[in-house]
Amino acid sequence: MATVHTERMRQLLKMLEREPEDAFLLYGLALEHKKAGNLSDAIPLLDRVITLDPGYCYAFHQKGLIYESLDERENARKAYRDGIAAARKKGDDHAAREIEGALMMLE
Repeated sequence: MATVHTERMRQLLKMLEREPEDAFLLYGLALEHKKAGNLSDAIPLLDRVITLDPGYCYAFHQKGLIYESLDERENARKAYRDGIAAARKKGDDHAAREIEGALMMLE
């Protein structure tokens, strides 16, 4: 299946040409791919976000949601657990609780 590119994706890609290591832009592009149904394109972008900013806990959350939608439950669990650990390390209790909720719903 061909990757769908929206106008928003093209804008984000253009901004990423100037700032290729911008975790926020990469996260935005990943969410645009998710929204367009390009799930296999979203996961590596989220992995890049996590590499650039290991405390970007919502990247783990989104990765878990994508894996859930692909019915890859074990990968989803791992993403959620990693996200909870990242949130706790960062001191973001709200994010940790939110991701814990996603994990509990998967169990």
